[in-house]
Amino acid sequence: MSDTITYTQVRSCIGSTKAVRATIKGLGLLRMHMTVTRKDTPELRGMLNKVQHLVRTEESK
Repeated sequence: MSDTITYTQVRSCIGSTKAVRATIKGLGLLRMHMTVTRKDTPELRGMLNKVQHLVRTEESK
């Protein structure tokens, strides 16, 4: 497993459930095409897995 993970929101939350919107907000994504880099943890992986249809992820070392 790598040290950090970078993810970008590539699709809109419009029409999504409140839980999906809350997860996107919890990931620190405020708008489309915003990119965030964070330490890779199991909790973060779970959140990204829940919204995998809205984000693109890249692993960094």
